[in-house]
Amino acid sequence: MLKRFFTTLFKRKGDTEEPVGNFIVAQLNEKVMPIDRGLVYEDPIDEFLKEKQYGEVTGGGTLQEKTGELAYCDIEIKLSTDDIHKSIIADIIDKIETIGAPKGSKLIIEKTKEEISFGKKEGLALYIDGQNLPPEVYAECDINFVLSEIHRLTNIKSNADRNWQGEKETALYFFSDSFEQMKNSILDFIETYPLCKGARIVQIA
Repeated sequence: MLKRFFTTLFKRKGDTEEPVGNFIVAQLNEKVMPIDRGLVYEDPIDEFLKEKQYGEVTGGGTLQEKTGELAYCDIEIKLSTDDIHKSIIADIIDKIETIGAPKGSKLIIEKTKEEISFGKKEGLALYIDGQNLPPEVYAECDINFVLSEIHRLTNIKSNADRNWQGEKETALYFFSDSFEQMKNSILDFIETYPLCKGARIVQIA
């Protein structure tokens, strides 16, 4: 599937010369915008790595599908040791899962090419029709109300911008412990609010 860069993938901080070291990449099955990727994942992970003296975050990127919809994001980590310690890898994965990594994420060890699946959160995408509803629906309804109402119904406290506006649809993304619980919590609202008529609910993690 064709993908293009939203921000530069593996954009490393500091010197322009290629650094030497032992790198791992956390590929997150997350649809989070680049600025929020830094706030939600990169900054806390970097703080954790430095506190534990495991290493540091050296870059990251967010990839898009051909349509422009977010696909996933990557966070690059430089380890402070040349050896791969399984206990350190497990500790890093545990930290990222604690932050909220969705199912379908994976950790890639560059030196060995090993890929380790991880992630606990499940994801729901709500695709709202952006062109086929009556004009008065778009004029009178508010997608921000849809967002806030779903957060209320699911009791999700989100601190990140997770949405995408395409030519034909607008997508809102939500992550929690259970896709089915999220879906069941919002069905009545989706079926009755005019802006959500014909909306698609898709499990994304």
